[in-house]
Amino acid sequence: MLKDIEKYRFYLNKEVLVKVDRKLGEKHPNFDFIYPVNYGYIPNTLSEDGEEIDAYILGVFYPIEEFQGVCKAIICRFDDNENKLIVAPKDRNYTIEQMEALLEFQERFFKHKIIIE
Repeated sequence: MLKDIEKYRFYLNKEVLVKVDRKLGEKHPNFDFIYPVNYGYIPNTLSEDGEEIDAYILGVFYPIEEFQGVCKAIICRFDDNENKLIVAPKDRNYTIEQMEALLEFQERFFKHKIIIE
């Protein structure tokens, strides 16, 4: 997916709106796990799967409907047809190791790299 990464780099360090369609604490509709973070999409974008670009929200510890935050990183998936964004409050920063730990619940199934710049 590195060939497609430039589209995602556009969002790095920019403020974005995320519409949440899988709230913290909800069960995945097809797989047997609970979301430990809010997860959604950036409206009016397009990823390789024909849907909007997906985003994990870190630093918000309760279920939400939408979130305005800063794109802190990209998850570049090598064995999937789309990448993901990581969004957090402007004043909250995470190391790559912290992001890996927080998103392990789902990203463990994919060969990936977290890009922060």
